[in-house]
Amino acid sequence: MVPNSVKIVVSLAWGYVAFSIIAPAILREAYEIRLEAIREYGPIIHEFDPYFNLRATEYLYENGPKKFFTWFDYKVWYPLGRPVGTTIYPGMQFIAVFIKNYIVGDKMSLNDVCCYIPAWFGVLATLFTGLLAYECSLPVVDKTGDEPFESILENIPIVSFFYSKTIIPMAKALWDFSEKVLGTDFGLKHKSMIIQDSTADFTSPAVEIALFAGMVMSIVPAHLMRSMGGGYDNESVAMFAMVLTFFLWTRSLRGGLKLETYSTWLWGAATGLAYFNMVAAWGGYVFVVNLIGCHAALLVLFGRFSTKLYRAYTSFYVVGTLLAIQIPVVGWAPLKSVEQLGPFAVFLGFQLLQFCEIQKRRNNLTTKQTWVLRVKVFASAAALLLLAVGYLRYIGYFGPISSRVRGLFVKHTKTGNPLVDSVAEHQPARSEAYDQYLHTFIVSLIPFGFVLVAFRYFHDASSFLLVYGVATYYFSLKMVRLILLTAPIASVFTGIFLGRIFGFIVYNILGFNPSMVYLLSEDGDEKESDADNSTEAGKKKKSKKSNDQGKEVEKKEKTSSKSTSLTSLRSLTMKAVFLFIGYFITIEVIPELESFYHSSHAIGQQLANPTIIQKATLKSGEPVMVDDYRECYNWIRENTPEDARIMAWWDYGYQLTAIANRTTIADGNTWNHEHIALLGRALTSPEKEGHRIARHLADYILVWAGGGGDDVAKSPHLARIANSVYRSMCPNDPVCSKFGYTKQGTPSKMMRESMLFKLHSHGLQPGVVADPNRFKEQFSSRFGKCRVFKILSVSKESKEWVADPKNRLCDAPGSWFCPGQYPPGMQKILKEKRDFSQLEDFNKGEKDDEYQQKYFENLERKKRGQKVDSPGSQKKKPWKPNKELSQEQIDEINKYWDDSPTTSQMWELISENRVKEMIEILSDYPEAAHARSADGRGPLFWAYEFGNEKMIRILKKVGVSDQLKDEKGMTPLDLQRSEL
Repeated sequence: MVPNSVKIVVSLAWGYVAFSIIAPAILREAYEIRLEAIREYGPIIHEFDPYFNLRATEYLYENGPKKFFTWFDYKVWYPLGRPVGTTIYPGMQFIAVFIKNYIVGDKMSLNDVCCYIPAWFGVLATLFTGLLAYECSLPVVDKTGDEPFESILENIPIVSFFYSKTIIPMAKALWDFSEKVLGTDFGLKHKSMIIQDSTADFTSPAVEIALFAGMVMSIVPAHLMRSMGGGYDNESVAMFAMVLTFFLWTRSLRGGLKLETYSTWLWGAATGLAYFNMVAAWGGYVFVVNLIGCHAALLVLFGRFSTKLYRAYTSFYVVGTLLAIQIPVVGWAPLKSVEQLGPFAVFLGFQLLQFCEIQKRRNNLTTKQTWVLRVKVFASAAALLLLAVGYLRYIGYFGPISSRVRGLFVKHTKTGNPLVDSVAEHQPARSEAYDQYLHTFIVSLIPFGFVLVAFRYFHDASSFLLVYGVATYYFSLKMVRLILLTAPIASVFTGIFLGRIFGFIVYNILGFNPSMVYLLSEDGDEKESDADNSTEAGKKKKSKKSNDQGKEVEKKEKTSSKSTSLTSLRSLTMKAVFLFIGYFITIEVIPELESFYHSSHAIGQQLANPTIIQKATLKSGEPVMVDDYRECYNWIRENTPEDARIMAWWDYGYQLTAIANRTTIADGNTWNHEHIALLGRALTSPEKEGHRIARHLADYILVWAGGGGDDVAKSPHLARIANSVYRSMCPNDPVCSKFGYTKQGTPSKMMRESMLFKLHSHGLQPGVVADPNRFKEQFSSRFGKCRVFKILSVSKESKEWVADPKNRLCDAPGSWFCPGQYPPGMQKILKEKRDFSQLEDFNKGEKDDEYQQKYFENLERKKRGQKVDSPGSQKKKPWKPNKELSQEQIDEINKYWDDSPTTSQMWELISENRVKEMIEILSDYPEAAHARSADGRGPLFWAYEFGNEKMIRILKKVGVSDQLKDEKGMTPLDLQRSEL
């Protein structure tokens, strides 16, 4: 047995290595990997939403908080405008301005601060993920003799009875046998079964678990995708705020059930303060408050309600909610929105439970009397609550569940809102996404960490991890974007498993555990003193026994043979265990960790590529930088009047306003479904009708025309969104099945006649020319990715009418809140609209059930490749194309890279998973599977990009190779989906 003095020395040495070398190295790695984009492209903002965040930050920096919160922006959502200050989560903007003003000053520009914030806060998220793992692994209890950890089975009624009567005795017998025969319990023995002088009392590898969790979080792609330098998006700050909130919540639950300290109030209040940071940063705060509320309620169901839990949750909810309602965009939503009322119900329930507990203590109530009191109290409260809810619902107090939240629970893969359904990141996740963004090795370890927490290391704090894990897995399955939320919990579970394995090895092989927990524990000195006393007592016993030594000789001789045999068995067993562990680590763990490291860096390099700038290689082999979009925006800024209005699909609105500094029709805020539907109608209507709408709203039209996911590929979504409000677009056809591509790969008549198609393909496809009396081409970027057309015969009357402040609708005289109105010239078209009603908005008396039913039915039929009026589906039959292409024919097709209707059609079919329609097309026209767009990518690239296994199998069946390379030298297998 290793002396305590040696353990202390080793623990000190390990503490120095852990905190001075390993932890800083982990944080440095987290920082360096997130700077890849800045090192490669410089400090530029990526994607779409970050450009709005940058513009809002600049406004706050230049005008201050007061003007920021009363900022009505008339350069966006023309002609309505947008009250930015009251519709934005401003936490990230305030953080950026604070860093600029009080930390970096003139050393960095505001743009650079915004570019570096994702990396800085990625490091902080890594740090607090480690602290969360540490807190949930500490065996800290009060001084009542309670055990630090339990099994979840001990907390489930009925199950707990069988657990205590069967499983515990069996486990005790097993460990006793192991200890007697092998000389070790392998560090798994329950504390209640451990004798007083066992070294297992200080074998908690909490520090080691924290380090392993930090290692994973530092580079896991699920977090990288929202924390790369330049990705100035809400999630880059919110992930830190979320993990900080979770850490403080679990810290407030430290200790046994009987622990009652006033510090719990403080930790709960600190949790509420951190939650306020989360609320200010991102709309995902709804997930955080519901997760904590769900955990608190679950602890009650497990019979773990305590004064500690009451104080922690009450202080958290009161402080957090009082601060949250101060954020303008949130307002009274925590007390009105259906999706946030659950935590409020838990709060009320806790007050009733605590009242009953107080009465129990004061009046010395028995268990039966306590339950009678609880039933009476809760029955009375339920009656009052039902009356209150009925009245509040009657007056329309409650707000509806948002479409995105509804999409997490409905059985459809679509929400019923074509605008929400058009966004790729709102689609369900596939299993490949977890392997890609968490890595197969991490995915394989998560269940082991989960099981360890559930069945061996369960207490108030660690039980939160179980709730977190189940919730994130469920929600990420429903919406691929939410894989982001799995990064911290995956890191923690992986850290728990690897940390426990590390502790197991050290305890069983070396005989001591290099953990600082021993030195930091309150009873560390007592244990050492106990050990010294035990040694002194041993000396006295030895002196006494020396007098009777002769009597013992015979007995020792009889047992020596048996003892020697047992020692030999123990030695052999430990050698076998040591060899097995060494083999497992060398052959399995280390290679997988290396694979995870290299894979994460490879994905990090791909995530570092901003959408707005792309590297490419010409057919000649010359590397080029494709900067078409910024080229286009800069041309608009330098060559159009300052009051010019630019019509473009809402995806590009943020970039247009931030870079071109021009007025846009819509952007990524998507707050007004009807306005976006109007924009969609203008773009997808026949050229003449579209122009009649556009001339009242804009001076120029910008079109993305680069192939793949360009505007024509997106246009079927635009038509559906338009049709959800303007039903005459596609009568009795919610999915606008007539707007798209035919089975031959050519545009349908409706698409071919649309204004968007005419502008997109103007002069590029034979016979496609925009009406010169209505549009004039002004600019095309170097590689044809972006085109700008001037709208002729613009209505000056409408433009002047909108610009006149007298035509704005102020909520009060002299108020800053003055939305604009549509000009009189548009009233005729506006009379045709029918406001879109969400399924979940139960405050509206009129519902659109018939439209929603047809939408889902026709969408599913379209997905299966059936006609929308088809009464049923056909039976599946083995499929193969009607004709086969030779390798020479395939090679010839692969020589030509061009953005054609065929490539656009293939992209649309794959992105919408229209498998049966793809099969029907390839049956007679297998050449379409081999078509390549201008960037060298084709259907198989897109199938891998979307993780669509069925499409991959179909395309490979017609001979498409997964070794083809695009202009960047990437194969379909290398392609990673980076649009989450």
